[in-house]
Formats: sequence, structure tokens, C-alpha cells
Amino acid sequence: MELKWLKDYLALAEQGSFSKAANVRFVTQPAFSRRIRALEAWMGVSLIDRNQYPICFTPSGEAFIERAQQLVDTIYLTREQLRTMEQGHNELTISSQHALAISFFPNWVEGFASSLGDTLIRLDTVDYHDAVVAFLAGNSDFLLCYASSDLSEQLQRDDIESLSVGFDELIPVSLANSDGSPLHAVKDNSALILLSHPAQSFFGQLIASQSFSQLPRSVSLDYRYQSSLSEGLKALLLKGLGIAFLPRSIIEDEIKQGKVVQLTDTLPSMPLEIKLLHLKDSESVTANKLWKQLTEEEYKR
Repeated sequence: MELKWLKDYLALAEQGSFSKAANVRFVTQPAFSRRIRALEAWMGVSLIDRNQYPICFTPSGEAFIERAQQLVDTIYLTREQLRTMEQGHNELTISSQHALAISFFPNWVEGFASSLGDTLIRLDTVDYHDAVVAFLAGNSDFLLCYASSDLSEQLQRDDIESLSVGFDELIPVSLANSDGSPLHAVKDNSALILLSHPAQSFFGQLIASQSFSQLPRSVSLDYRYQSSLSEGLKALLLKGLGIAFLPRSIIEDEIKQGKVVQLTDTLPSMPLEIKLLHLKDSESVTANKLWKQLTEEEYKR
């Protein structure tokens, strides 16, 4: 027996369709069907009447829907209780993009940390895709991420709540010359040396669709260095190795000091909304309590 089989089964009961349930569970329909059959094989009974369309559960299948939900609830509750026993206190896990963990999280968490008492807050910093996967798999209580309507469709679900907690901006920057001009600038008939995010990363896709698409055809792109870490690109930028698109929050001090020049006169910046996401069916008492506190505070503003 695997927990994911039970969650698959509950998704099937909710969606009423193998294709829709597979989409919600982020697996292909053939793989989803195999997992439902594996559940039936383990149970030793047929749960789905495959001679009926649309989907129809057998009497055993109907009876098992409520039991499956109880089993999932019990598993998560047991996990939280055991973790609390081992740690000696409550625990929260937040999946976050790297840049937010450095530039945003410390000041943000300071605003409510005292209300959590001795709760252990674990911040798992990974790239956007891995953070989303961990959150949707139930491996974290919250997802802290930059949001884009174009790139966040998989998070637009009825069982996910979201709260806007801040704003940032993705800006093109270059190291400054001694006279304050950019060391690397956009020039016609020349190559733009880039310190880039991976093409399939959140920032990589955002930049390609909203900024590079507006470059003159006479300007070519020279991808010289690449990193999924904005802090890593910042270090390369400060060595004068090219231009980079970075969250304003991590490069603002250097701009104010005159070390770095913003290039938004030739390349557009991109607004970034920072969101906190929470699963409505979370079994964590501590997470639900914090979510209620944060949403009530937002409502009062």
C-alpha cells in the first residue's frame, strides 16, 4: 500500500474522470490508471466498474471513499504527532525559491515568529519547479514563491489558497564604469554578454517571454555563464563578466552605491508578486493556525 494510491483514489472520486484526476495528480493517465489498479490489487476487490461510463464505483468502491479519506487523515496526523514527539515542539516546513530565502524571508518571518513560540521553522530552498513539486506532494506546509499568471497555472487549483505577501522586480543590470555608465550595454549590431538563468527555470522563461522578445534583431545574445542561483549570478556580475536579470531586492544596495547600473532604458523590467500558498486540506494544526493568523492580518489592512 502506498499513500499516493489513496490520494489518487480520492482525486478520482472528486474529479469523476480518470483524465481529470490524472491531471490534478500531475501524472499521465496510463500511469494513473496503473496506480488505481495497483490499489485494487492490494485491496483484493474491484473499486471501479469499468463497464460503466461515465465513471462508476462498485459498492465496495463507494464504501472505500470515506475510509480512504480517513486513512490519509490518520497518516498525516500521525506524522505530525511523531515529529512533535521527536522534536519536542511543533514544526513548520516552507518550500521557497533561493532568492526569496535570502532577500525576503528573514524580514518577513520576523513579523510573526514570536507568535509561533518554540515552533521549528524549516526553510527548504530549491528551484521553482522542485519547490512546487514538494509543496503539491505534501512535503511542505507552505510554498513561498514568485508568481506569474503565465508560469503558475498548475498552482491555480481549488484546493490551494494563496496570499500576496510582498512585491519585487526582476531588473537587467550591469557593473558600472568609473563614470557611472554601464560596463555592458545594449548596442546595435553587437552581442549582449549574458549571465543567465537556465532556459526552463522560472526566471529563464519569464525573461525570454517578456524581455528578450523585445530586443532589436540587430542585437545578438551571448550566453557566457549560467546559474540557477541569483546570488551566483550576482557574484559574476560584480566581477564585470556580463549583464544579469536579478531581483531588485538582492542588488538594490549595489545600485544605491553606484557599483551597479540598471539597464531598464533598453531592457524592460518585470514586476514580481511574492505569494504564500497553502493546501486547504492540510493536516498540520500549526500550519493552519499560522495561515488563519496571516489571512486575518491581511484582511485588517
